[in-house]
Amino acid sequence: MSTADSIAARPAAASPLRSLLIVGLGTIVVPLDSAVNIDFPAIVARFDLPIPMIQWIVVAYVLTQTSLMLTFGRIGDILGYRRVFLVGTGFSALAFVACALAPTYPALIAARIAQGIGAGLILSCGPALATSLFPEAMRAEILGRYMAMFGIGSALGPSVFGILVEHWGWSAVFSVRAPIAATAFLLAWTLPRSARAATAEPFDGAGGALLALALAFLLLTLNRLRTLGPEVLVFGAIAALCCWLFYRREQRFPRPIIDFRYFRDRGFTIINIANALVNLAAFAIMLLAPFYLSRVPGLSLPMAGFVLAASPFAMIFAAPLAGRLARRVAATGGTNRSPHTIAIAGAALSSLGLFGIALAAGGAPHLGWLMAAMMLQGFGVGLFQVAYFDIVTGAIPPQNRGVAGALGMATRTIGTVSGATLLMLIFQTLRGDGGPDGFGGAFQATFAIAAALPAAMAAIQVLVRRA
Repeated sequence: MSTADSIAARPAAASPLRSLLIVGLGTIVVPLDSAVNIDFPAIVARFDLPIPMIQWIVVAYVLTQTSLMLTFGRIGDILGYRRVFLVGTGFSALAFVACALAPTYPALIAARIAQGIGAGLILSCGPALATSLFPEAMRAEILGRYMAMFGIGSALGPSVFGILVEHWGWSAVFSVRAPIAATAFLLAWTLPRSARAATAEPFDGAGGALLALALAFLLLTLNRLRTLGPEVLVFGAIAALCCWLFYRREQRFPRPIIDFRYFRDRGFTIINIANALVNLAAFAIMLLAPFYLSRVPGLSLPMAGFVLAASPFAMIFAAPLAGRLARRVAATGGTNRSPHTIAIAGAALSSLGLFGIALAAGGAPHLGWLMAAMMLQGFGVGLFQVAYFDIVTGAIPPQNRGVAGALGMATRTIGTVSGATLLMLIFQTLRGDGGPDGFGGAFQATFAIAAALPAAMAAIQVLVRRA
Protein backbone atom coordinates (compact mmCIF):
# COMPACT_ATOMS: atom_id res chain seq x y z
CA MET A 1 0.00 0.00 0.00
CA SER A 2 1.35 3.44 -0.92
CA THR A 3 1.93 6.21 1.62
CA ALA A 4 -1.00 8.17 0.22
CA ASP A 5 -3.28 5.16 0.43
CA SER A 6 -2.24 4.34 3.98
CA ILE A 7 -2.96 7.89 5.08
CA ALA A 8 -6.31 7.97 3.33
CA ALA A 9 -7.34 4.71 4.97
CA ARG A 10 -5.97 5.52 8.41
CA PRO A 11 -8.52 5.41 11.26
CA ALA A 12 -8.85 8.22 13.72
CA ALA A 13 -6.67 8.20 16.81
CA ALA A 14 -8.03 6.43 19.89
CA SER A 15 -8.76 9.76 21.59
CA PRO A 16 -8.96 12.15 18.64
CA LEU A 17 -10.17 15.24 20.48
CA ARG A 18 -7.62 14.76 23.26
CA SER A 19 -4.81 14.30 20.71
CA LEU A 20 -5.81 17.44 18.82
CA LEU A 21 -5.97 19.43 22.06
CA ILE A 22 -2.44 18.31 22.94
CA VAL A 23 -1.16 19.55 19.59
CA GLY A 24 -3.12 22.78 20.08
CA LEU A 25 -1.72 23.26 23.57
CA GLY A 26 1.83 23.00 22.27
CA THR A 27 1.08 25.27 19.33
CA ILE A 28 -0.65 28.01 21.32
CA VAL A 29 2.60 29.13 22.98
CA VAL A 30 3.76 30.48 19.59
CA PRO A 31 0.94 32.96 18.76
CA LEU A 32 0.95 34.03 22.42
CA ASP A 33 4.18 35.79 21.49
CA SER A 34 2.02 38.70 20.30
CA ALA A 35 2.05 39.65 23.99
CA VAL A 36 5.73 40.61 23.72
CA ASN A 37 4.74 43.75 21.78
CA ILE A 38 2.91 45.19 24.79
CA ASP A 39 5.91 44.27 26.95
CA PHE A 40 8.32 46.53 25.04
CA PRO A 41 8.17 49.53 27.43
CA ALA A 42 8.79 47.27 30.45
CA ILE A 43 11.76 45.54 28.73
CA VAL A 44 13.26 48.92 27.78
CA ALA A 45 12.97 50.06 31.39
CA ARG A 46 14.32 46.78 32.84
CA PHE A 47 17.51 46.75 30.75
CA ASP A 48 17.87 50.55 30.35
CA LEU A 49 17.83 50.33 26.55
CA PRO A 50 17.66 52.94 23.79
CA ILE A 51 14.24 52.43 22.20
CA PRO A 52 15.60 51.37 18.75
CA MET A 53 17.38 48.40 20.39
CA ILE A 54 14.05 46.78 21.23
CA GLN A 55 13.61 45.72 17.60
CA TRP A 56 16.12 42.88 18.13
CA ILE A 57 13.67 41.20 20.50
CA VAL A 58 11.47 40.62 17.45
CA VAL A 59 14.16 40.26 14.78
CA ALA A 60 16.15 37.56 16.62
CA TYR A 61 13.03 35.47 17.23
CA VAL A 62 11.33 35.81 13.84
CA LEU A 63 14.56 35.45 11.87
CA THR A 64 15.42 32.18 13.60
CA GLN A 65 11.91 30.74 13.44
CA THR A 66 11.27 31.49 9.78
CA SER A 67 14.69 30.61 8.40
CA LEU A 68 14.60 27.11 9.93
CA MET A 69 10.92 26.22 9.54
CA LEU A 70 10.99 24.58 6.11
CA THR A 71 14.10 22.59 6.99
CA PHE A 72 12.43 21.39 10.20
CA GLY A 73 9.36 20.45 8.16
CA ARG A 74 11.49 18.23 5.93
CA ILE A 75 13.12 16.66 9.01
CA GLY A 76 9.61 15.94 10.32
CA ASP A 77 8.73 14.19 7.07
CA ILE A 78 11.79 11.96 7.56
CA LEU A 79 11.86 11.36 11.33
CA GLY A 80 8.19 11.77 12.22
CA TYR A 81 6.09 14.77 13.22
CA ARG A 82 5.57 13.59 16.80
CA ARG A 83 9.31 13.46 17.41
CA VAL A 84 9.92 16.98 16.07
CA PHE A 85 6.94 18.30 18.03
CA LEU A 86 8.32 16.77 21.24
CA VAL A 87 11.71 18.40 20.71
CA GLY A 88 10.01 21.72 19.90
CA THR A 89 7.80 21.84 23.00
CA GLY A 90 10.61 20.71 25.31
CA PHE A 91 13.07 23.18 23.82
CA SER A 92 10.48 25.98 24.03
CA ALA A 93 9.85 25.34 27.72
CA LEU A 94 13.56 25.74 28.45
CA ALA A 95 13.79 28.83 26.22
CA PHE A 96 10.91 30.55 28.05
CA VAL A 97 12.65 29.98 31.38
CA ALA A 98 15.88 31.37 29.93
CA CYS A 99 14.04 34.47 28.66
CA ALA A 100 12.35 35.09 32.02
CA LEU A 101 15.61 34.72 33.96
CA ALA A 102 17.84 36.63 31.51
CA PRO A 103 20.18 38.84 33.57
CA THR A 104 21.28 41.02 30.64
CA TYR A 105 19.89 42.15 27.30
CA PRO A 106 22.37 40.01 25.27
CA ALA A 107 21.31 37.01 27.34
CA LEU A 108 17.67 37.80 26.54
CA ILE A 109 18.46 37.99 22.81
CA ALA A 110 20.23 34.61 22.99
CA ALA A 111 17.21 33.14 24.76
CA ARG A 112 14.92 34.63 22.08
CA ILE A 113 17.00 32.86 19.42
CA ALA A 114 16.47 29.61 21.34
CA GLN A 115 12.75 30.43 21.53
CA GLY A 116 12.74 30.91 17.74
CA ILE A 117 14.23 27.43 17.28
CA GLY A 118 11.51 25.95 19.48
CA ALA A 119 8.76 27.83 17.64
CA GLY A 120 10.14 26.73 14.27
CA LEU A 121 10.11 23.09 15.38
CA ILE A 122 6.52 23.33 16.66
CA LEU A 123 5.03 25.18 13.69
CA SER A 124 6.91 23.17 11.07
CA CYS A 125 5.10 19.98 12.07
CA GLY A 126 2.01 21.19 13.95
CA PRO A 127 -0.43 21.11 10.99
CA ALA A 128 1.01 17.83 9.67
CA LEU A 129 0.85 16.19 13.11
CA ALA A 130 -2.73 17.34 13.68
CA THR A 131 -3.98 16.01 10.34
CA SER A 132 -1.96 12.77 10.64
CA LEU A 133 -4.07 11.77 13.67
CA PHE A 134 -7.28 11.63 11.62
CA PRO A 135 -8.56 10.13 8.35
CA GLU A 136 -7.61 12.06 5.22
CA ALA A 137 -11.28 12.90 4.58
CA MET A 138 -11.24 15.04 7.74
CA ARG A 139 -8.20 17.08 6.68
CA ALA A 140 -9.96 20.40 6.08
CA GLU A 141 -12.02 20.12 9.27
CA ILE A 142 -8.96 19.36 11.40
CA LEU A 143 -7.04 22.22 9.82
CA GLY A 144 -9.96 24.48 10.75
CA ARG A 145 -9.80 23.38 14.37
CA TYR A 146 -6.03 23.73 14.42
CA MET A 147 -6.18 27.30 13.08
CA ALA A 148 -8.92 28.10 15.61
CA MET A 149 -6.53 27.15 18.41
CA PHE A 150 -3.88 29.31 16.75
CA GLY A 151 -6.41 32.16 16.80
CA ILE A 152 -7.04 31.60 20.52
CA GLY A 153 -3.36 32.22 21.18
CA SER A 154 -3.35 35.34 19.03
CA ALA A 155 -6.41 36.68 20.88
CA LEU A 156 -5.13 35.93 24.38
CA GLY A 157 -1.74 37.51 23.71
CA PRO A 158 -2.70 41.21 23.76
CA SER A 159 -5.87 40.84 25.85
CA VAL A 160 -4.61 38.80 28.83
CA PHE A 161 -0.89 39.46 29.02
CA GLY A 162 -1.37 43.21 29.40
CA ILE A 163 -2.88 42.45 32.80
CA LEU A 164 -0.12 39.95 33.65
CA VAL A 165 2.64 42.44 32.81
CA GLU A 166 0.98 45.09 34.97
CA HIS A 167 0.91 42.74 37.97
CA TRP A 168 4.02 40.53 37.53
CA GLY A 169 6.43 42.59 35.45
CA TRP A 170 8.18 42.22 32.10
CA SER A 171 9.09 38.52 32.46
CA ALA A 172 5.46 37.38 32.70
CA VAL A 173 5.11 37.10 28.91
CA PHE A 174 7.79 34.38 29.02
CA SER A 175 7.43 32.70 32.41
CA VAL A 176 3.69 32.02 32.04
CA ARG A 177 4.28 30.11 28.81
CA ALA A 178 6.98 27.82 30.22
CA PRO A 179 4.55 25.52 32.11
CA ILE A 180 2.21 25.46 29.10
CA ALA A 181 5.01 24.24 26.82
CA ALA A 182 6.24 21.78 29.48
CA THR A 183 2.74 20.33 29.91
CA ALA A 184 2.38 19.92 26.14
CA PHE A 185 5.78 18.20 26.04
CA LEU A 186 4.72 15.66 28.67
CA LEU A 187 1.33 15.02 27.12
CA ALA A 188 2.75 14.69 23.61
CA TRP A 189 4.46 11.43 24.65
CA THR A 190 0.99 9.88 24.64
CA LEU A 191 0.39 10.75 20.97
CA PRO A 192 0.49 7.86 18.46
CA ARG A 193 3.91 7.16 17.01
CA SER A 194 4.43 7.86 13.31
CA ALA A 195 5.02 4.88 11.04
CA ARG A 196 8.69 4.52 10.11
CA ALA A 197 9.71 4.62 6.46
CA ALA A 198 10.83 1.31 4.99
CA THR A 199 14.16 2.84 3.91
CA ALA A 200 16.04 5.79 5.33
CA GLU A 201 15.54 8.96 3.31
CA PRO A 202 18.43 11.33 2.59
CA PHE A 203 18.37 14.79 4.11
CA ASP A 204 19.82 17.73 2.18
CA GLY A 205 21.86 19.40 4.92
CA ALA A 206 23.64 21.81 2.56
CA GLY A 207 20.32 22.77 0.99
CA GLY A 208 18.86 23.38 4.44
CA ALA A 209 21.75 25.69 5.31
CA LEU A 210 21.34 27.62 2.04
CA LEU A 211 17.60 27.94 2.60
CA ALA A 212 18.11 29.17 6.16
CA LEU A 213 20.62 31.79 4.97
CA ALA A 214 18.35 32.87 2.11
CA LEU A 215 15.34 33.39 4.35
CA ALA A 216 17.38 35.03 7.12
CA PHE A 217 18.93 37.60 4.78
CA LEU A 218 15.59 38.16 3.05
CA LEU A 219 14.02 39.06 6.39
CA LEU A 220 17.01 41.25 7.30
CA THR A 221 16.58 43.05 3.97
CA LEU A 222 12.91 43.67 4.68
CA ASN A 223 13.72 44.82 8.21
CA ARG A 224 16.21 47.44 6.95
CA LEU A 225 14.16 48.80 4.04
CA ARG A 226 13.08 51.85 6.03
CA THR A 227 16.69 53.01 6.44
CA LEU A 228 17.76 52.31 2.82
CA GLY A 229 21.40 52.10 3.85
CA PRO A 230 24.12 50.16 1.98
CA GLU A 231 23.41 47.08 4.13
CA VAL A 232 20.07 46.71 2.34
CA LEU A 233 21.86 46.03 -0.96
CA VAL A 234 24.36 43.70 0.70
CA PHE A 235 21.66 41.71 2.53
CA GLY A 236 19.49 41.59 -0.57
CA ALA A 237 22.37 40.37 -2.75
CA ILE A 238 23.27 37.63 -0.26
CA ALA A 239 19.60 36.55 -0.07
CA ALA A 240 19.33 36.41 -3.87
CA LEU A 241 22.58 34.44 -4.21
CA CYS A 242 21.56 31.92 -1.55
CA CYS A 243 18.12 31.54 -3.18
CA TRP A 244 19.72 30.83 -6.55
CA LEU A 245 22.20 28.34 -5.09
CA PHE A 246 19.41 26.63 -3.14
CA TYR A 247 17.25 26.39 -6.27
CA ARG A 248 20.09 24.91 -8.30
CA ARG A 249 20.89 22.36 -5.58
CA GLU A 250 17.26 21.29 -5.14
CA GLN A 251 17.02 20.62 -8.87
CA ARG A 252 19.76 17.99 -8.52
CA PHE A 253 19.03 16.47 -5.10
CA PRO A 254 16.93 13.25 -5.28
CA ARG A 255 14.67 14.16 -2.32
CA PRO A 256 14.70 17.97 -2.13
CA ILE A 257 13.46 20.04 0.78
CA ILE A 258 11.14 21.86 -1.61
CA ASP A 259 10.15 20.39 -4.96
CA PHE A 260 9.86 23.44 -7.20
CA ARG A 261 7.73 21.53 -9.68
CA TYR A 262 4.70 22.40 -7.56
CA PHE A 263 5.21 26.06 -8.40
CA ARG A 264 4.77 25.35 -12.09
CA ASP A 265 1.07 25.23 -11.24
CA ARG A 266 -0.08 28.84 -11.56
CA GLY A 267 -2.82 28.41 -8.98
CA PHE A 268 -0.40 26.94 -6.42
CA THR A 269 2.02 29.83 -6.86
CA ILE A 270 -0.70 32.47 -6.63
CA ILE A 271 -2.27 31.04 -3.46
CA ASN A 272 1.14 31.14 -1.75
CA ILE A 273 1.67 34.74 -2.81
CA ALA A 274 -1.86 35.48 -1.62
CA ASN A 275 -1.08 34.01 1.81
CA ALA A 276 1.90 36.35 2.19
CA LEU A 277 -0.07 39.41 1.04
CA VAL A 278 -3.19 38.67 3.10
CA ASN A 279 -1.02 38.42 6.22
CA LEU A 280 0.96 41.50 5.20
CA ALA A 281 -2.26 43.49 5.05
CA ALA A 282 -3.60 41.94 8.26
CA PHE A 283 -0.56 43.10 10.24
CA ALA A 284 -1.74 46.69 9.81
CA ILE A 285 -3.97 46.11 12.84
CA MET A 286 -1.24 45.05 15.26
CA LEU A 287 1.17 47.60 13.80
CA LEU A 288 -0.93 50.78 13.69
CA ALA A 289 -4.09 50.21 15.73
CA PRO A 290 -2.22 50.44 19.08
CA PHE A 291 -1.12 53.99 18.16
CA TYR A 292 -4.71 54.89 17.28
CA LEU A 293 -6.06 53.41 20.52
CA SER A 294 -3.45 55.26 22.57
CA ARG A 295 -5.09 58.50 21.37
CA VAL A 296 -8.53 57.49 22.67
CA PRO A 297 -9.12 59.37 25.94
CA GLY A 298 -9.50 57.20 29.05
CA LEU A 299 -8.83 53.88 27.30
CA SER A 300 -6.85 51.58 29.63
CA LEU A 301 -4.13 49.16 28.48
CA PRO A 302 -6.25 46.04 29.19
CA MET A 303 -9.20 47.57 27.30
CA ALA A 304 -6.95 48.44 24.35
CA GLY A 305 -5.76 44.83 24.36
CA PHE A 306 -9.37 43.64 24.33
CA VAL A 307 -10.09 45.81 21.27
CA LEU A 308 -7.00 44.45 19.48
CA ALA A 309 -8.17 40.91 20.21
CA ALA A 310 -11.36 41.41 18.16
CA SER A 311 -9.73 40.21 14.94
CA PRO A 312 -8.22 36.94 16.26
CA PHE A 313 -11.41 36.23 18.25
CA ALA A 314 -13.37 36.29 14.99
CA MET A 315 -10.79 33.99 13.45
CA ILE A 316 -11.54 31.45 16.21
CA PHE A 317 -15.11 31.11 14.89
CA ALA A 318 -14.31 31.36 11.19
CA ALA A 319 -11.60 28.68 11.03
CA PRO A 320 -13.72 25.69 12.14
CA LEU A 321 -16.59 26.95 9.99
CA ALA A 322 -14.31 26.94 6.93
CA GLY A 323 -13.14 23.41 7.74
CA ARG A 324 -16.67 22.06 8.17
CA LEU A 325 -17.85 23.78 4.99
CA ALA A 326 -14.99 22.36 2.92
CA ARG A 327 -15.59 18.85 4.28
CA ARG A 328 -19.35 19.06 3.70
CA VAL A 329 -18.87 20.10 0.08
CA ALA A 330 -16.35 17.30 -0.46
CA ALA A 331 -18.69 14.75 1.17
CA THR A 332 -21.51 15.71 -1.22
CA GLY A 333 -19.33 15.20 -4.27
CA GLY A 334 -18.06 18.76 -4.62
CA THR A 335 -14.94 19.41 -6.65
CA ASN A 336 -11.61 20.65 -5.34
CA ARG A 337 -12.76 24.16 -6.18
CA SER A 338 -14.47 24.53 -2.81
CA PRO A 339 -11.33 25.54 -0.87
CA HIS A 340 -10.46 28.05 -3.60
CA THR A 341 -13.93 29.57 -3.30
CA ILE A 342 -13.54 29.80 0.47
CA ALA A 343 -10.10 31.40 0.03
CA ILE A 344 -11.51 34.00 -2.35
CA ALA A 345 -14.38 34.79 0.02
CA GLY A 346 -11.96 35.05 2.95
CA ALA A 347 -9.63 37.44 1.13
CA ALA A 348 -12.60 39.59 0.07
CA LEU A 349 -13.99 39.78 3.63
CA SER A 350 -10.54 40.61 4.98
CA SER A 351 -10.35 43.47 2.49
CA LEU A 352 -13.78 44.77 3.50
CA GLY A 353 -12.81 44.63 7.16
CA LEU A 354 -9.59 46.60 6.63
CA PHE A 355 -11.45 49.20 4.59
CA GLY A 356 -14.06 49.35 7.34
CA ILE A 357 -11.31 50.12 9.87
CA ALA A 358 -10.22 53.04 7.70
CA LEU A 359 -13.80 54.37 7.66
CA ALA A 360 -14.37 53.76 11.39
CA ALA A 361 -11.21 55.67 12.29
CA GLY A 362 -12.46 58.86 10.66
CA GLY A 363 -13.69 61.64 12.97
CA ALA A 364 -14.40 60.92 16.63
CA PRO A 365 -13.30 57.48 17.89
CA HIS A 366 -16.07 54.89 17.66
CA LEU A 367 -14.76 51.70 19.25
CA GLY A 368 -17.91 49.71 18.46
CA TRP A 369 -17.59 50.22 14.71
CA LEU A 370 -13.83 49.73 14.89
CA MET A 371 -14.21 46.36 16.63
CA ALA A 372 -16.91 45.28 14.17
CA ALA A 373 -14.59 46.03 11.25
CA MET A 374 -11.73 44.17 12.97
CA MET A 375 -13.99 41.17 13.51
CA LEU A 376 -14.99 41.15 9.84
CA GLN A 377 -11.32 41.26 8.88
CA GLY A 378 -10.44 38.45 11.31
CA PHE A 379 -13.34 36.33 10.09
CA GLY A 380 -12.08 36.70 6.53
CA VAL A 381 -8.52 35.76 7.51
CA GLY A 382 -9.83 32.71 9.37
CA LEU A 383 -11.66 31.50 6.25
CA PHE A 384 -8.69 32.21 4.01
CA GLN A 385 -6.06 30.53 6.21
CA VAL A 386 -7.93 27.24 6.50
CA ALA A 387 -8.67 27.17 2.77
CA TYR A 388 -5.04 27.99 1.99
CA PHE A 389 -3.68 25.16 4.15
CA ASP A 390 -6.24 22.78 2.66
CA ILE A 391 -5.13 23.71 -0.88
CA VAL A 392 -1.40 23.43 -0.16
CA THR A 393 -1.60 20.17 1.81
CA GLY A 394 -3.83 18.75 -0.90
CA ALA A 395 -1.38 19.70 -3.68
CA ILE A 396 1.72 18.27 -1.96
CA PRO A 397 1.97 14.47 -1.45
CA PRO A 398 1.04 13.19 2.03
CA GLN A 399 4.58 12.03 2.75
CA ASN A 400 5.69 15.70 2.49
CA ARG A 401 3.03 17.19 4.76
CA GLY A 402 5.70 18.62 7.07
CA VAL A 403 7.06 20.76 4.25
CA ALA A 404 3.51 21.72 3.22
CA GLY A 405 2.60 22.96 6.71
CA ALA A 406 5.96 24.69 7.12
CA LEU A 407 5.52 26.43 3.76
CA GLY A 408 2.20 27.83 4.96
CA MET A 409 3.65 29.10 8.22
CA ALA A 410 6.76 30.51 6.51
CA THR A 411 4.82 32.50 3.88
CA ARG A 412 2.58 33.77 6.67
CA THR A 413 5.57 35.03 8.67
CA ILE A 414 7.24 36.58 5.62
CA GLY A 415 4.02 38.48 4.96
CA THR A 416 3.88 39.69 8.55
CA VAL A 417 7.50 40.87 8.56
CA SER A 418 6.99 42.60 5.20
CA GLY A 419 3.93 44.31 6.62
CA ALA A 420 5.86 45.59 9.63
CA THR A 421 8.32 47.34 7.31
CA LEU A 422 6.26 48.36 4.28
CA LEU A 423 3.11 49.49 6.08
CA MET A 424 5.09 51.59 8.55
CA LEU A 425 7.04 53.09 5.65
CA ILE A 426 3.77 53.96 3.88
CA PHE A 427 2.30 55.42 7.07
CA GLN A 428 5.34 57.57 7.82
CA THR A 429 5.54 58.79 4.23
CA LEU A 430 1.87 59.76 4.18
CA ARG A 431 2.08 61.41 7.58
CA GLY A 432 5.15 63.46 6.63
CA ASP A 433 5.67 66.39 8.96
CA GLY A 434 1.99 66.71 9.72
CA GLY A 435 2.50 65.96 13.42
CA PRO A 436 -0.55 64.90 15.44
CA ASP A 437 -2.91 66.47 12.89
CA GLY A 438 -1.60 64.24 10.13
CA PHE A 439 -2.04 61.00 12.04
CA GLY A 440 -5.69 60.35 11.19
CA GLY A 441 -5.36 60.85 7.45
CA ALA A 442 -2.22 58.71 7.22
CA PHE A 443 -3.87 55.99 9.34
CA GLN A 444 -6.94 55.85 7.10
CA ALA A 445 -4.93 55.91 3.86
CA THR A 446 -2.58 53.15 5.03
CA PHE A 447 -5.50 50.90 5.92
CA ALA A 448 -7.12 51.63 2.56
CA ILE A 449 -3.90 50.59 0.81
CA ALA A 450 -3.69 47.47 2.97
CA ALA A 451 -7.30 46.64 2.05
CA ALA A 452 -6.42 46.73 -1.65
CA LEU A 453 -3.96 43.81 -1.31
CA PRO A 454 -6.36 40.99 -0.33
CA ALA A 455 -8.96 42.47 -2.70
CA ALA A 456 -6.47 42.24 -5.56
CA MET A 457 -5.56 38.66 -4.65
CA ALA A 458 -9.24 37.68 -4.51
CA ALA A 459 -9.76 39.16 -7.98
CA ILE A 460 -6.67 37.42 -9.40
CA GLN A 461 -7.79 34.07 -7.98
CA VAL A 462 -11.21 34.50 -9.61
CA LEU A 463 -9.57 35.17 -12.97
CA VAL A 464 -7.22 32.20 -12.62
CA ARG A 465 -10.06 29.84 -11.71
CA ARG A 466 -12.05 30.99 -14.76
CA ALA A 467 -9.11 30.69 -17.14
